[in-house]
Amino acid sequence: MSEQKKPENNAPVKQYGALAFTPLVVFLVLFLGSGLFFTFQGAEKPFGQVPILACLLVGMVVAFAMNPGVKLDEKISAFSKGASESGVLLMILIFMFAGSFSSVSRAMGGVDSVVNLGLSLIPTHFLVPGIFIIGAFISTATGTCVGTVVTMAPIAQGIAMSAAINPALTMGAVLGGAMFGDNLSVISDTTIAATKGVGAEMKDKMKMNFLIALPAAIAAIIAFSFAGGSVTNAVDVAEYSLIKVIPYIAVLAGAISGLNVMVVLICGIILSGVIGFATSSLTAATFMQAISSGMTGMAEVAFLALFVRGIIGLVQMNGGISWLVGAISGHVKTRKGAEYSIAVLVGALAFSLLDNTVAILTAAPIAKTIGDQYKIAPKRMASLLDIFACVSLCVAPHTSMIVLLSSTVGVSPLHVLRYAFYQMFLALAAIITIQLGLLRTPEEKAYEKSLQK
Repeated sequence: MSEQKKPENNAPVKQYGALAFTPLVVFLVLFLGSGLFFTFQGAEKPFGQVPILACLLVGMVVAFAMNPGVKLDEKISAFSKGASESGVLLMILIFMFAGSFSSVSRAMGGVDSVVNLGLSLIPTHFLVPGIFIIGAFISTATGTCVGTVVTMAPIAQGIAMSAAINPALTMGAVLGGAMFGDNLSVISDTTIAATKGVGAEMKDKMKMNFLIALPAAIAAIIAFSFAGGSVTNAVDVAEYSLIKVIPYIAVLAGAISGLNVMVVLICGIILSGVIGFATSSLTAATFMQAISSGMTGMAEVAFLALFVRGIIGLVQMNGGISWLVGAISGHVKTRKGAEYSIAVLVGALAFSLLDNTVAILTAAPIAKTIGDQYKIAPKRMASLLDIFACVSLCVAPHTSMIVLLSSTVGVSPLHVLRYAFYQMFLALAAIITIQLGLLRTPEEKAYEKSLQK
């Protein structure tokens, strides 16, 4: 470790190299360690027993304690600079509106209508892939993987019992569908974090992801069709209202058309409210309550964004980012290697932290540095971050979603993961694009040609 850089007050700043990441390691050890401890104790929701923000707060204290030769004001400045980046603040604002839309739409009965409409349209012999498709639509419309799992798990369990289908298979279909939208939705926190973290346009990233996700989804549907076998028992479908599905369709259409995400979400909230009033499922009071609860429900994610980016600001001041970029880029000689390094970095973080949003927030500034060096388009960086963070999280047997799915039907998490077809195919599709150099922009192709001359 050497003393190199100096802040504005000319005080020496020790460059810790790999040790600059100590605050994040402390956070990881506390969060994972406490979760595993309470798992062995048989506690309910073991990874929620010690709140993630409390673990992150300890990491913040460690970050501020490092480099004692630097004044506290300089450290606060570095923390604040990282946390107050325009992309972070815009990300938080979008989180708030996304939460409100999801909450208002759910309160007026939109989710139930989407589920029951899907079930009414699915042939009996197509039930398992149908569960995947319904989950994909819900997660894309609501932007939440966990919310989709919570919504679909009891429905999939009932379908499995009624139609005599392998329950682990139906849970695998739920997990795949939930991840489809979490990786694509305009209001997903992972999509927001990935695009804003590397400066990509939402519509560009969505189109890039769709070209990778569509073949994976088709392959998953085929796999679920064969794995589901022949189903003959009918499934009862509850009532639904077509009008309550409209806000989800409107949000999807607005996002695909390239409208500003803030405009799309505000219009979605208003439209859900109007439909709620028209169908007497909402009152003025419950409408406002749903808006508020949706915003407060995103508070933890918002604080995570602020704290993580603030800590990264201190890590950067202490030489951690430059060390990591050097360590990764030192073994990266090609554009292909740069893309693999981004994938491995965010995947490892997601698997370790059990939170794909936090993994993306942590990896984004590093990925951007590497990507800029090899002239990787922002939409490609955002796509890789989102895909591999989501894939990694959804194949971790200790994540809360898989624990919930497995406990719902009383099987081992590994039994559910046997049917994680979509995650496998999505990772494979993304790796193929890296290995074969697919989906290059004209600018990227021109840059690669210039290197060959």
